[in-house]
Amino acid sequence: MLLTGTVRNVIDFGAFVDIGVKHDGLVHISQLSDKYVKNPSEIVSVGDIVKVKVLSIDKDRQKVSLTMKM
Repeated sequence: MLLTGTVRNVIDFGAFVDIGVKHDGLVHISQLSDKYVKNPSEIVSVGDIVKVKVLSIDKDRQKVSLTMKM
C-alpha cells in the first residue's frame, strides 16, 4: 500500500511519519534509501512530505513499519 505522510520526528535509527492513523509509522534508517545512510537527517527533516509503502503492521504492539524504497 502506497501512502503520503508527513515526517513528525527524526531520530538516530530512522524517522516517524504521520500516515493518518492513530500511531505514526516508523521508517527504519535501512529503509530510507537504497544507498547507505549514516544519519537520517541527510534524507529527511521534520515537516517533509514523503511517499511511503507499508511493510508490516503489528496490531498487538501498535506499530507500523514503513519504507521509502520504491
